[in-house]
Amino acid sequence: MKYQVIIEQDEDGMFVAEVPALPGCISQGKTRTEVLRNIQEAIKVYIESLKAHNEPIPPSIDEETVEVAV
Repeated sequence: MKYQVIIEQDEDGMFVAEVPALPGCISQGKTRTEVLRNIQEAIKVYIESLKAHNEPIPPSIDEETVEVAV
C-alpha cells in the first residue's frame, strides 16, 4: 500500500513526518533517512492496530507530486 507522507523540518532541525490519510500517524527523526524509516514503522503499526480492532483500512493513494521551479 502507498500513502502520502508529508515531511517538514522543524525549528530545531528535526524532521517530522505525518500521514494525512492516517490521523495521528506522526513520527520524527534527526535525518530525512531516519524519519522515513520511522514513519514506515509507524504506518505498519498503525495498520496492524486497525486490523486488530476490525477497523477499516484507508485506501492507498494513487497520486503524484510534482515540484516546479519558478
